[in-house]
Amino acid sequence: MALVSIKDTALGYEGRAIVENLNFQVNSGDYLCIVGENGSGKTTLMKTLLGLIPPLDGKIIYGNGLKRCEIGYLPQQTEVQKDFPASVCEIVLSGCLNRCGSRPFYKSEEKAMAEKNMERLGISKLSRRCYRELSGGQQQRVLLARALCATQKLLLLDEPAAGLDPKATKDMYDTIEKLNKHDGITVIMISHDIAQAAKYASHILHIATNPLFFGAASDYPKSDIGRAYKGSFGGES
Repeated sequence: MALVSIKDTALGYEGRAIVENLNFQVNSGDYLCIVGENGSGKTTLMKTLLGLIPPLDGKIIYGNGLKRCEIGYLPQQTEVQKDFPASVCEIVLSGCLNRCGSRPFYKSEEKAMAEKNMERLGISKLSRRCYRELSGGQQQRVLLARALCATQKLLLLDEPAAGLDPKATKDMYDTIEKLNKHDGITVIMISHDIAQAAKYASHILHIATNPLFFGAASDYPKSDIGRAYKGSFGGES
């Protein structure tokens, strides 16, 4: 059974559809990149998957025992969030909040999970540092470690490399690839970088008012919409 299935779904706000007739599924271990123009509904889709807004029509079905509260989410950062005055350890630990329920404290296993994910992301030495003192790449690793504390199955990433320098961008994409291929975590990622999407992803969803493409990443450059964007692929003109 698919981890996430979207069936005949319309997305939007206050009864106004942004995307209609959306159909796709994500299986365990997939790495799906969502691409499209600004305003095409990418972030709306992400918020709908998280249950923050309801679909206007159709169904979203979660399989393999996945619950919405078990999805790890890395949103786009605002300037205010980048200046957040908390320690790295505190921010990573906050990813365990859904596990706490009404309990007002973290258990030893949740602290151990935070330590494990900081080590996983190579930020253990930063655990006592103030988040707002870190570089952009370090901050994104902190937020990714936080998201990992919420899930063992599915990560939703909204432009995780936005605003990063080329080295930090490559490091971020390499880290996400490792989490997907070596740790078996399913990834759904919004990206404006079509070349990187085609390089790393197993599948691509290109959305507009009506979805333009869903399928294997290797087939995307050969599709009508992929050929229209061929200048975005490395080595092509």
